[in-house]
Amino acid sequence: MTGEKDLRTLLASMSPQLNEGEYVFALAPQGEVPAGTRPVATVREEEGLTLVLPRADADRLGLAYDYVAAWITLRVHSALDAVGLTAAFATALASAGLSCNVVAGYHHDHLFVPHGEAPRALAVLADLAG
Repeated sequence: MTGEKDLRTLLASMSPQLNEGEYVFALAPQGEVPAGTRPVATVREEEGLTLVLPRADADRLGLAYDYVAAWITLRVHSALDAVGLTAAFATALASAGLSCNVVAGYHHDHLFVPHGEAPRALAVLADLAG
């Protein structure tokens, strides 16, 4: 199934969904995903393997982190080559003074915003969609 490319359609049908829990970004020990851990996302960089995972998992494993996030999924199936969606929501969130870390999956974009600011981020995204 091909994802949506039209920016107006993407914005109008973002349907942001807040996923339950607290999420953190941590470095994987020895550059490998620890056994029994199912990260939301991984990013391999020259400096090491970043895990995006539930805070409880990081705490259980003794992994250091300094940013606790809420995870918002944009339910619209955006095409990976769609133009402007990331810029639009990033600009709206930045204008509201909210940081945002984005991970794109095959079907959806996933936004990680400061955990305590999730309701405000959802309101900004709703305004953008409206």
